[in-house]
Amino acid sequence: MELRDDQPSQHEFGNRTYIVADVEPLDVDGVRTVEVGTAAWLIGFLALLPFYGSLQDDGRTWWLWTCLCGFGLGLLGLEYCRRRRQARRELDAD
Repeated sequence: MELRDDQPSQHEFGNRTYIVADVEPLDVDGVRTVEVGTAAWLIGFLALLPFYGSLQDDGRTWWLWTCLCGFGLGLLGLEYCRRRRQARRELDAD
């Protein structure tokens, strides 16, 4: 879909009219989102750690390892997003 300047400023659906605001698009690189998600996985892992014995008794130690894997994958995603952000900055500087 190509965005153009001559897009309509309002849309009518049924008996309602919706006005489209003129806003600049956000330049989101995903770093903050991945940081928050990675931190959430780490907090989940640390919160479950004291309950390791009861998790083992119930056969739910996979909860703990899922949080640890989520944290590890989040670190990989964080590095990817940081490199992408740096590459975009270098392209914009040229």
